[in-house]
Amino acid sequence: MTTPLHSTLKRALTIDGREYVVTLTTASLKLTLKGKRNGVELAWAQLVNGEAALAVALHASVGAFAAQEEKPPIKKRPTAKRPTVKPRTAKRVPRRR
Repeated sequence: MTTPLHSTLKRALTIDGREYVVTLTTASLKLTLKGKRNGVELAWAQLVNGEAALAVALHASVGAFAAQEEKPPIKKRPTAKRPTVKPRTAKRVPRRR
């Protein structure tokens, strides 16, 4: 006997060195990059009706995960260098001999 799916089930998955999260709900299956919100979602009805192949081809042609890949860091503006200031030191008192 199988267990019915009543609530959301999340599992981690690694594919080709990239980490994903698979989310199973009563309505759909969703695959997202770990740490991201948007991903590929496929309704169970589409999977059963055979529309899944069309949906997968559409997502592949659009590049659903290509937009979510890590972006290069933003270049920061160069800042003017501050002049180095020597810390104040106590006045030296000459030693007595």
